[in-house]
Amino acid sequence: MTAEQQNQFLRDLDRKLWTAADRLRSDLDAAVYKHAVLGLIFLKYVSDSFEIRQREVEAQLRNKKHDYYLDRDDYDSEEEYAEAIHNELEIRDYYLERNVFWVPALARWKTIQESAPLPQGTEIEVKNGKKITYKISSTGKLIDDALAEIEKENPKLKNVLNKGYTGLQLSQSSLVGLINLIAEIPFQHEELDAKDILGHVYEYFLGQFALAEGKKGGQYYTPKSIVNLIVEMLEPFKGRVYDPAMGSGGFFVSSERFIEEHGGKIGDVSVYGQESNPTTWRLAAMNMAIRGIDFNFGKEPSNSFTSDQHPDLRADFVMANPPFNMKEWWNAKLEGDPRWIHGQPPQNNANFAWLQHMLYHLAPKGSMALLLANGSMSTSTSGEGEIRKALVEADLIECMVALPGQLFTNTQIPACIWFLTKNKNASGRGKAAFRDRRKEVLFIDARKLGTMVDRVLRAFSDDDTSKIVSTFHHWKRGTGYEDIAGFCKSATLEEIAGHGHVLTPGRYVGAEEIQDDGELFEDKMAKLTAELASQFQESNRLERAIRDNLASIGFALPEVG
Repeated sequence: MTAEQQNQFLRDLDRKLWTAADRLRSDLDAAVYKHAVLGLIFLKYVSDSFEIRQREVEAQLRNKKHDYYLDRDDYDSEEEYAEAIHNELEIRDYYLERNVFWVPALARWKTIQESAPLPQGTEIEVKNGKKITYKISSTGKLIDDALAEIEKENPKLKNVLNKGYTGLQLSQSSLVGLINLIAEIPFQHEELDAKDILGHVYEYFLGQFALAEGKKGGQYYTPKSIVNLIVEMLEPFKGRVYDPAMGSGGFFVSSERFIEEHGGKIGDVSVYGQESNPTTWRLAAMNMAIRGIDFNFGKEPSNSFTSDQHPDLRADFVMANPPFNMKEWWNAKLEGDPRWIHGQPPQNNANFAWLQHMLYHLAPKGSMALLLANGSMSTSTSGEGEIRKALVEADLIECMVALPGQLFTNTQIPACIWFLTKNKNASGRGKAAFRDRRKEVLFIDARKLGTMVDRVLRAFSDDDTSKIVSTFHHWKRGTGYEDIAGFCKSATLEEIAGHGHVLTPGRYVGAEEIQDDGELFEDKMAKLTAELASQFQESNRLERAIRDNLASIGFALPEVG
């Protein structure tokens, strides 16, 4: 398989699975169905990973050259030897040493798929070191019990899995159909890594559910191209990464992938997050668990403003896509909060509350990025203009990026990305060396970039991302950066003050230069007017022909005065 063939295989798999899953949904709300589908994908993945490791261990147990070898001559019969192999395969340490979740016998996919269609009251036997009899009361209860067993055996997953299948308003036939559909995901593939397949399917389903849920769906999903752009710009190679409005954890997944692709060590990054929605909090934790990413999402889902789960955290990188223009956020106990260093945010809009919360948790040499509505760059109501002015004067703002419309599934509100840092001094060495950027801000107007991926959604291509990222990095490093009219401009704090501390990139980058073709204006104008006269003549000829044709069959168009 070439890289393109692999990508095509994954795209075809995405579409096939989604079409079938959506057909099984019936009248169930997408927000509920999402967790049912993603929970089963998780169950299938951990079971397949367990089975792959189990086969590896069995081969090692039968291999004379391996340390795990069990000698057949030590056993009286083939049955006794097979029993010894089976018992050995049920030892947890073989799986934990490879960071593979231990999956109890009841939760293994073969057991689930074979038992799901059985009638209520059927008893099955599973062997998990010893034989266990399980009585089926419903397919939903079977899945819930399987997930509970996995949680019990894997402390990292405690209270993470969404055990709500018993109350799911899906018929047994639909639930069995969904199980059989998820069974088709080929995690055990000859050429593709199981985690790559999982990640692809998982991200695709998240995006599709965000579309299906509409406005609410986007609260947990940030488009992949925007996540990639922010991660590429910030370069979180090493340190603590924090997202106080993490949704399903997209920034963390991209950060880990970025490090892998650039030759860093995944263990160099530690992940911290917070999410108030309990089901989305579990979704994020599950997203991390299936990828083997260590995480700290606090002891429970909670509000970042009123119940900060990481009060002492000072992160090296902070990234977030908080809800835009959030109105119902204020609580009386937030009055005079130490996070409001640059001014108390308005009680009817949380934009600058999110920004300052993130700044508060930023390490002295840290950098951050957050998505906000475009109004945050220019509004002066309720003290927002004064907060923005204070941020500019404190020299915390590094770059502002204006985004094109139609990037988000949940809102048509125009958006921008704020990049802030507490350290604009010259720093680092070699390729990681940054020049002194004090009292400068880079403005990038990316509103003309991106291509429509369907009739309602736009996304950045790799070339778009590369153009923005390279501009930012060249500017930071002092390696060949130039202002480009209509796209980017490096402005001083004095220039920004001259614009009333408004941070809209369009104010600074100016209009795109029109290429001069060397033709005199008078000559060009004469040619254009001649072309226009010719087009008018052709229009009159066509009108006469149409009138004549209509008249020949007895119809006449009224004359237009």
